[in-house]
Amino acid sequence: MNVSPYFEELKSAYDAELDDLMTDSAGHDILARRLQAKRSQVGQLLPMIECNPEMVAVAFHGGFSFANPAVMTDLAAREPEDLPAWQTLLSSVSLEPWAAELARVVLKDANGEHFLVVTACLEFLRGARTGSSAESARQQQPDGRDVDDEENADLDIDLEEAGADWLSEQGFDRKDRFAGDS
Repeated sequence: MNVSPYFEELKSAYDAELDDLMTDSAGHDILARRLQAKRSQVGQLLPMIECNPEMVAVAFHGGFSFANPAVMTDLAAREPEDLPAWQTLLSSVSLEPWAAELARVVLKDANGEHFLVVTACLEFLRGARTGSSAESARQQQPDGRDVDDEENADLDIDLEEAGADWLSEQGFDRKDRFAGDS
């Protein structure tokens, strides 16, 4: 995918903003709570949509669906002055009901339309990288855990064991849960 320098830079800032919101200092996943707080503050954050759109765009995370990925791919290759009007993009983008409410607030601002086009593109780019257009669409187990969490847990255990093996080979005593396995 050809991404313009404008969206390449914004995507990096957007990803960093989302990453900052994901966990607390203890590593607990608190993304949903922090996104809810951002969503409740959108009206107060409007002055930032022109200079730091990524900081407000995260409020829309998981709120877009893309009916025509080709339109979004084309959009990602454009510079800001070449972006279409929000109304033009609506035939290729749909919003979750909560995101549509936020959009109504944003559209009252003079830069609101441009911001929503940029935000849609950032969400598309984030989804294109992760294989999903919305984080909320990830597969989950019946108990609410992500399918990926189980795979990652297995990977973490394998890495821990490999690390313990390597340390043991270097002459260190095994003091982890795998000590009895060897």
